[in-house]
Amino acid sequence: MAVDDIAGVVDVWAAQINELGEKYRWVQIFENKGAVMGCSNPHPHGQIWAGDFIPRLVAPEITTQGEYMRKHGAPLLIDYAEAEIKSGERVIEANDHWLMVVPYWAVWPYELLLMPLRSVQRLPELTSLERRSLAEILKRSLTRYDNLFETSFPYSMGWHGAPTGGEQYEGWQLHAHFYPPLLRSATVKKFMVGYEMLAEPQRDLTPEQAAVRLRETSLRHFKAAR
Repeated sequence: MAVDDIAGVVDVWAAQINELGEKYRWVQIFENKGAVMGCSNPHPHGQIWAGDFIPRLVAPEITTQGEYMRKHGAPLLIDYAEAEIKSGERVIEANDHWLMVVPYWAVWPYELLLMPLRSVQRLPELTSLERRSLAEILKRSLTRYDNLFETSFPYSMGWHGAPTGGEQYEGWQLHAHFYPPLLRSATVKKFMVGYEMLAEPQRDLTPEQAAVRLRETSLRHFKAAR
């Protein structure tokens, strides 16, 4: 997709948060890509689910970000973004408004975390310039995904904005998670089994190694064999 078309998707995401957020406490925007992700549609497709409860995986983010804000006086993910920029080891892409990294806690081999560089709680709060910059960093980062193994790289991604409904969520910072299953090639998938399901997830390469491989990947999209 062209950057302008991606920016149009960002605008739809923001509009849906505004509309559904008037009725529901949690609005989950996500995209699935690839049959390996269990997709019923072969093409990348976005979905939006809205509910009147806080999901189980979201609740700890509310607690942790709130506690950090009260203790340190700054959003946790703003401080984290600054630390990642200073280190540079796990940074994939950065521009004036956004940062894409392989987080140090990543479970999936090429897992990514996308964050704005100013304090923003929800997608509708983004300025037109920030939305354009978001489209640009998505274009660049997802091109790296495809070029890594020269395939249409599968993943599930989703936005975590502050819950809606009028309540205040101190310290919450907008962010997006990217969870891709490929490990060593277009055909070798990372499975969570055995020890990983029963005790603790294990990585097959470090976040720093993953970041290096993604950074060294071309931004000129590969040509699929016909």
